[in-house]
Amino acid sequence: MLSRQIEAARRFNRFYTQRIGVLDEGLLDSPFSLTEVRVMYELAHHRGVGAAELARELGLDKGYLSRILKRFRAKNWLARTVAGDDGRRHVLALTGAGRRAFTPLEKRSRRQVRAMLGPLKEAQRQRVLEAMRTIEQDLAGAADTTAPVILRSHRPGDIGWVVQRHGELYALEYGWDETFEALVADIAAKFVRDLDSRRERCWIAERDGVRLGCIFLVAEDKATAKLRLLLVEPEARGLGLGKRLIDECIAFARNAGYRRVVLWTQDNLDAARHLYAKAGFRKSAEEPHRSFGKNLVAETWVLKLPPVNAKRARTPEHGTSAT
Repeated sequence: MLSRQIEAARRFNRFYTQRIGVLDEGLLDSPFSLTEVRVMYELAHHRGVGAAELARELGLDKGYLSRILKRFRAKNWLARTVAGDDGRRHVLALTGAGRRAFTPLEKRSRRQVRAMLGPLKEAQRQRVLEAMRTIEQDLAGAADTTAPVILRSHRPGDIGWVVQRHGELYALEYGWDETFEALVADIAAKFVRDLDSRRERCWIAERDGVRLGCIFLVAEDKATAKLRLLLVEPEARGLGLGKRLIDECIAFARNAGYRRVVLWTQDNLDAARHLYAKAGFRKSAEEPHRSFGKNLVAETWVLKLPPVNAKRARTPEHGTSAT
């Protein structure tokens, strides 16, 4: 098994290095090697970095890096100054001439990636980016939490992702069968088919083009909204994203004029139930049932919303930060 996996990984490496031109004599139609371009990139984007840090970050031999930096200094591309907080430490940066040499490489790299991703449909681009993020996180052993997570309205491709990820995650984490995925598909299809954008909304949480979560608010009647399909990807848990999605949902419901928000959940979904309780929801009913291949206890939770002062009320479009 492992030997086949190794060959599959090597095949992907061969494909991708050829696709991005790593095997070309000069990277990005330049006289520079891949390593030289990586060093220039780090110097351009990370201020105040020292040679030792640079070698550690890029996994380079210090002697090899020293020779590259020496060539950069000879071209007047590199400045070396004393760190302001430590007179014993020196930091590196590109000079104006160095930035002028690097800028065309940055532009060519962007054009190269645009040419690779541009012909793909949006759903295909999302799959590629999600696969890249999975490779990066799993091999690095930790998620990059420095990039901001945005909340936006749904667009083509998102609804299929919502259905797929609910089916996959609930099967993996709770052992639920495909009938749960079918239920999510019905809910999502009805949302798209009957959407009233003044009173209903879907939020997609996204970081660097990769979807990390979702939540829906739909109308049950004139006074009651229903919170549905809250999901946070495993790698985004612990960032407060679940609370943020719920808060966004409640704010929209309040500004849309609803008097209450209800939701339906199961008693074994402890993390979600904890978030609902913190947001002010209270359990109003429970009922044992057999669904999704499991014996479960369904719960109904309710959040009462105070009436909004008509003079201060904002329209739903301006009452949320989702973009």
